[in-house]
Parts: sequence; structure tokens; C-alpha cells
Amino acid sequence: MAKGLYISKAFAIATVVLTVSSIAGIIGMMIAYETARSNNPPTPPPTPVITTPYPTGPPLSMRLPGNLIPESYDIFLHPQLYTVMTNATNQSLIFTGNSTVYFKCLKNTKTIILHSKEQYLSSVKVTDLDKGQSIKVEDTVLYNNESNFLEIRLGGLLMENGSYSLFTEFEGYLFKDLAGFYLSSYKRGPGSEDNTERMFGNETIVVELDERYIAASQMQPTDARKVFPCFDEPAMKATFKVAIIHRPGTHALSNGKVTGRRLEDIDGEMWVVTSFQETKKMSTYILAFIVSNFDFKESENRVPIKTYARPEAITAGHADFAASITGKILSFYESPRGFGMNYPLNKLDQIALPDIIAGAMENWGLVTYRETSLLYEDGVSSTANAELIATLIAHELAHQWFGNLVTMKWWNDLWLNEGLATYISYMGVDNIKPEWNMKDLIVLNEIQPAFQVDSLASSHPLSSKEDDIQTSSDITELFDVITYSKGAAVMRMLEDYMSERVFMIGLRKYLQASQYNNTVPKDLWEYLQKAWNENGDSTNISEIMNTWTNQMGYPVITINTTSGEVFQKHFLLNQTSDYNFVWQLRIKIMVEGKQMPSVDLKTKSSSSPDFISKNDKWVLANVNCTGYFRVNYDPANWDRLVSQLERDLHKIPVINRGQLIDDAFNLARAKQINVTLALNTTKYLRNDTEYIPWESALRNLDYFILMFDRSEVYGPIQAYMRYQVSGLYEHFENFTMNSTAIDRLSHTEQYNHINSISVACSNDIQDCQQMVTNFFDDWMNNKTSNNIHPNLKSVIYCQAIAAGGEKEWEFAWGQFQNAAIATEKDKLRYALSCTKKIWLLSRYLEYTLDPDMIRKMNAISTINYIAKNVAGQAIAWNFVRANWDYISYEFDGGVMSLGGLIEGVTKRFSTDFELKELKQFQNNYNDELGSASRAVEQAIERTQANIKWVKENKQTVLEWFRRETSESS
Repeated sequence: MAKGLYISKAFAIATVVLTVSSIAGIIGMMIAYETARSNNPPTPPPTPVITTPYPTGPPLSMRLPGNLIPESYDIFLHPQLYTVMTNATNQSLIFTGNSTVYFKCLKNTKTIILHSKEQYLSSVKVTDLDKGQSIKVEDTVLYNNESNFLEIRLGGLLMENGSYSLFTEFEGYLFKDLAGFYLSSYKRGPGSEDNTERMFGNETIVVELDERYIAASQMQPTDARKVFPCFDEPAMKATFKVAIIHRPGTHALSNGKVTGRRLEDIDGEMWVVTSFQETKKMSTYILAFIVSNFDFKESENRVPIKTYARPEAITAGHADFAASITGKILSFYESPRGFGMNYPLNKLDQIALPDIIAGAMENWGLVTYRETSLLYEDGVSSTANAELIATLIAHELAHQWFGNLVTMKWWNDLWLNEGLATYISYMGVDNIKPEWNMKDLIVLNEIQPAFQVDSLASSHPLSSKEDDIQTSSDITELFDVITYSKGAAVMRMLEDYMSERVFMIGLRKYLQASQYNNTVPKDLWEYLQKAWNENGDSTNISEIMNTWTNQMGYPVITINTTSGEVFQKHFLLNQTSDYNFVWQLRIKIMVEGKQMPSVDLKTKSSSSPDFISKNDKWVLANVNCTGYFRVNYDPANWDRLVSQLERDLHKIPVINRGQLIDDAFNLARAKQINVTLALNTTKYLRNDTEYIPWESALRNLDYFILMFDRSEVYGPIQAYMRYQVSGLYEHFENFTMNSTAIDRLSHTEQYNHINSISVACSNDIQDCQQMVTNFFDDWMNNKTSNNIHPNLKSVIYCQAIAAGGEKEWEFAWGQFQNAAIATEKDKLRYALSCTKKIWLLSRYLEYTLDPDMIRKMNAISTINYIAKNVAGQAIAWNFVRANWDYISYEFDGGVMSLGGLIEGVTKRFSTDFELKELKQFQNNYNDELGSASRAVEQAIERTQANIKWVKENKQTVLEWFRRETSESS
């Protein structure tokens, strides 16, 4: 979702239509294309339609006036690229087309305002459908700001209740910006027979043609306007009838079923015209088009399900896993246990694209994914890859109802789409893979990450004020952990409050009543309330939930187990809250292993005898972390809980073992408990082999590593980690050396197995480092990594490269370039960031600027991988600052890209000098930060907190780790 770029028609044709007579020519075409993007200034295209200069000021509002309501569109698109190049073809990155939108007028007007971006308009016609007459177009104006408004000024009046049509003819460009209608490409894999004969002197030889081209679309949130002029707001729902003109030998996909294909002679060339069934009433952002030469795997189901990918990937069976689970998840959602209503369309396509800005996109009936998010290869892909694929499929299928069928009215309530789909996805995966315990993993995957961001003063409510979300940058900023993960967390809390059965009844009522319409949160509360009332309870759900959706942040609940007093307070990491927030919540309690009645808290403070510790028994609140809040206790109860962990850890539920660690560390960062108490919660881990508490501890200890791995504290930290992890490493050692046994481990055991190796190797346990070196050397010498279990590849690659030098790095880079499946490429791409050689990391950073080296969609995460490495932190930050003009231009608007980049490269900041640099960066680029603005504010806030925390705690932390390592030696 890159910034707007205008290239004149003549210039575009001169630079992107090239004769390709060799493989070098293909490369040259792409270089010329990138040069056009980089060097040509953003000037408006010459056009006979737009006769008024671009206004420099914004319109009165950045929102459409709402006086015209679209009902349907007829869209014709003609992408002119070849998916396969030969020495006899010319490549073109131009697409042409026309669109007719039929709309109703709700109020008399002489102007039509809709959206258009980066298009050359060659014709605009308006027709009064009631009278069958044309209306004169006097002028058109395209606003050169974030409104992207196309204003059409008419010579006649559009009358209230009248029916009209607007025809536009346009031309656009298939850039590699991953937004709108864009260009993607990939190198063909083994088994393809495409080649061409070439003359070299007097000899004819066969040259294999490696490059393949695809035209794909990504409309969310505001890029349908890049493809055709439209009313590009989620509430402006309409039906869409699409036809795509493409070259013979390719096929086209869109939201609807194919209704016809025909050959047509256009200007002396034969083209295929594919027509699609008219869609259901829907928003513009879930419209989709793809032209490719992909193949598919079909699944048995009530509706046809086709999983598309590169032909060689289909032949190799890489789509089989996704194809095998999609129908099962869809059937569960349709069942009485799920949504109790059928998937609304008559087909479901899903496609693995080489390039897409997000992990996946829920286009109605044509879901797009990254290859790593959909393709799975036995022996290469890991358990984590399988979980990612299943979770994303479940998420995107949930969107077919929550988001596509029922859509938030405006982006300020994006969580109604994303938060619900995220939570529902855990139900979907749990139904097909109950042994994965996904309903427990939501605590690690969603709740703890949401806590981290939501404990900053620069956080935001789930529901922002509608007027505060106006521009594309405003909208893009909302695609964050609050919207997705906190949205899921509060839905989980509400479901626990109501019970799953009643909650699902309410969701079904909501879907039935709201289908094909747009909603706001009060609509969801209304139908959940009806289900609640039918169950015999009159508790006001809206009153409860508004405290969680309209207020940012969350509370810490402090319990005095001597007096039974309990009070709540807005939890912030580094300052006292200025807000008088009060949340309504339910506290689930356990006393010495026995479940007690829940206590509701609706005011700032209260008391209950259930919180009193009798006979010196420990009290545990927020059992299984169903509440979205942290818990603090009086020191005596903390001591009782820590002692219980040391004495018999199994008395405390596994989720709460992780919760106690996570709460304690964050309470210590907020200076609500002593830092040594937080560290004491990790001492028992030498006896625990469960994933959730270990992962919670490692994430929180990672903060200590980030703060101190450049100081004398790091040595004692490593010594402590060696002692703590040695038992876990030994517990899994036989599995490490016998890869066939790994599959007998449970899902979460497999994850903790990886943790044991990562912690042991990174903290200098020699047996571990020798093991990964041996595995990697064997791979380099024997040219096969088959003896490394897929689960362990990422950690073994990383640790071996960290322990090695240039030889290991260059070998891994060669393997990365030649890897045939995206999951293996991703493992290697991460591992390459683990080297301790700064010059290699610097070169790797430079590769992120070249999409032929590192795909654009992977550039941000690659920089973040390097920044996570202590050897790469400083150079990554300097690299981002030095290249900010390019980075912000290329990536601004990409969902979660720039914000995630800023967070990644500043996480380690803990000095006054780094804070000064960060503030200077903000000042230098204040007007160009775009969707990174909030992330920079959060980085400044986090850095200030880090500086203060390090100054206050460094000596205490150093002494604690020295004492503990001295006692354990």
C-alpha cells in the first residue's frame, strides 16, 4: 500500500514495454521498471479528462459525502503482461479497462465524488437511467492528497431518488508495490518444460525460461481505487460483475464463478475474455483479480474448493495439507456448533502467491496467501508451519462471515472484523486439531503480545472515534496487535463470561440479522444480549463491554489476601495513568488448588472473603487467564505462590504458571513489585518441561537480555540460563539425535524442544554448539539437510551460522537462493541474520533494498531479524535512518510494515544517546512518518521507560544473577 505515484503515459510505455530477446533482457526490463519508479517524480499524468489543476488543499472532509449510493459495478480489466516470456514477445506492465457503476442519488447534487488513484482516465460519461439521457461532464478534479477524491462536475442536476450510471475508461500500471492490481513473479521450479530456442553464432541451443509473471490484487484497506474509480468505503457495498481479458495459455480468477470464456481478436491479437458471475453485495476492499498460469488441487466439499499454486508446487503435493483441512474448517463453521449458516458463495478459491504484503487476505471467494502461509512439504515444513497454515486458513475462512458477509461500518471498528476472526480461528483449528491445544496457546499468541502494547500510554482503544480515522495512514495504523490480538482477548473473556454455548447463539443471531450489511459494536452487543436474556440472565453486556472497547489499556487487579480487599487501576509500564478508567470484570479464583466462586468487580475497589488467605493458603486469581488483566498480590501471597512452584509446580495450572511469570516481570517493570521477586518466579523452571511457562519466561528474560547484552550483566545472565536450561536440554537430547522420535512429542513439547536448543546454544553450552555445528557441517559436506528434522532446521541453521564464519554464511545464502519451497527459504532467511560478522550483516541489510535478492514483502522482517542480533542492532538502526526516504516510500501503507520495523530496530534502546537519536529521527521525518507515526511515539515512550528501568535496576539485577549462579555452581 505504497504512496501515490504518477507516471506519464508516454514515459511509462517507454520504460515498461521492452523487447525481451534474452534472459538478460528480462532482468533489464525489471531494472528499467524499478528505475522508473525510483527516478520519475510524482507528477500527474497528461489526460484529456482532468482539466482543472490538482487542488493543493484538502476537501472539507476526507470521507465520501454519502449522497450517492452505489448498487452495482460492471468492470472490464485487460492486463497485458505475459506470464511467460519468450524471445518473440514484448512485455507490458500496463492494464487498461473500464467500469460502469450504477448508483442512487439520495440528495440533489451537481457533483459526483468517488475515489481514484494513480490512473490515467481517458473517458468519463454520466447517464440518467430514468430518462435514458446523457448528462454533460463539465469538469473533473482529482485531489492530490490522501482523500484520493475524483470530483466530477456536471452540467445537469442529479435528482433525489434518481438512478444514474457513471462510465469511466482508464489505464494503470502493474507495479511491484503489492497494492491494488500489481505485478508478482517467481522463478520456475524443476519439472517445468518451458524453454525457447536461441541462436548463439551458428549454433541453436535451448534456453530454459525461468521467470514467471502474475497479475494479482490487494485492495485492503484503500486500494480498490488504484484499479478502477469507485466508492471505496466499506459501507458502500454493491454487487460486482467482472470480466478479465488475458492472454491465451493463462487463466483468470475473481470472486465469482467463471460463467464464460471466449477468444476475441483485439487489434489483431487473440485474447481470452473470462466473465464471472455477479458477486453478492459486498465492500470494494474484498474484490480480487488474478491472472496466472497456476494449477490447483480440488477438495471435496459442499461447495467446490480449489487451492491454487505454482504448477510444480501442485505436482509436488505442497498444497495437499491446505486442501485437506480447508473443507473441514469450512464445514465446522457452517455446522450448528459453528455459525449455523452456510458459506454464502458457490465456490471457494485460495491461492498461494509469491508476493503479498500480508500473511493472507480474505477476498470473498478468492482468498490470497503467502506461499509460506499455504504450502507445506513433508520433510521440510515444520510443526510451526503446519500450525501457521491451519490458523491462517481458519482466520480467513472466519472472515467470509465476520468481515465479508457482515462488515464494520467504518475502519474505526476494524476489530469487529479482525478481533472476531482471530478469536474464531482458534475454534476452527481446535476443531480439526484438538491435540494442538490451541485454546491454551492463545494466551501466548494473542494475550501476552496485546498486553505489551496496551500497557503503553500511546496505545489506543479497540474502537476509535470515527472522526479520528480519516486518511489511509490513519486506517493502516489500526492493523496492529490491539485490533487483532486484544480484540481476540476480549472476545475470549466475554465468551468465558457468557459460556461458549450462549456466546455462539448470540453470534449466530448477529450474523443472521446483519448479513450483507454494516455494523457497529452496539449491534454485536444487542444480539449477544438477546442470547443472554434467553438464557435467563439480564446482565447488561453493552455496559460491560464498552469499558473494554472504548477505553485503551487494561487494569491491574491488586488483591490483599489478608484483608480480602481488591482494587483495580489502569496499568502502564512507565508512568501513572492520567485516566480515571474503570473496567467491569470477573475474577476467577483458586485457593490451594481448589476452584472457588468467581467474583465480579464493577467499581474501582471492593472486598470479598473469597480473597482472604485462610491457614496460610495461597490464593490465585484469573484462573487460566480468561480475564484481560494482570494480577498483583500482597508480598506474603507472592511468596506462597513462588514456594508452591518450587515445592510442587503441578498444583498450579500450566497457563497460570506462565501467567505468574509474565505478570510478575511486567509488574516489576512498572515498579509495583521488586525485580528480584519477578526473577524468583523463574527459579522453579529447572523442574518444569512445559512450553507455556518456559516461553513466558524466555520472552520476559529476553527484555533483560535486550537491556544488558551490551554490559557486564550479560555474563551472569548467561551463566544462570545455562544452569536453568541444562535439565530441559537433557530432557530432549535423545529426541534431538533421533529425529524420528520427535513426531511422538506433543505439539507444545515440540515447541519447547526447539526452545531447549536455542537457549542452550545461545548461552554457550558446548554440547549444544558442537551438535548444531556437526549437523550443519554434515549438510555442507553431503549437500542434504534431510538428517535435520524440519522442526529443528531454523534453530540449527541459526546457531550454526552464529558459531561459524563466512563459509557457513555463504553456503546458507546459496541454499536460500536455490530453495524450492518458501518455508525452507524463510528458515534460511532468518538464519542468515544470526551471524556475528558485522560485515556480513551489513551486506545482508543492503540486500533488502534489492527485490531480486530479498523479496519486497520480506524486507521489513529481514531487517528486524538483523536488529534482534546484538551484532546487528546498531547497523540496522543506522541503515533504516540512512534509507528512510526509500523505505517509507516503498512500504508506507503496507499493513503493519513500518510500525513493525520501527519497533524491531528500537527494542534494545536504553540509553540517553539512543533516545536523542530517536527524537531527532522523529523531528527529521515528522511529516513523512505516515503509518509509522504511532510506532515512533511508542518507541520513544518505551525507550524512556527502558532508560529509567536500567538506571534503577541494573545493580540489583547484576547482584541477583551473580548470587544465583554462585549458588548453583
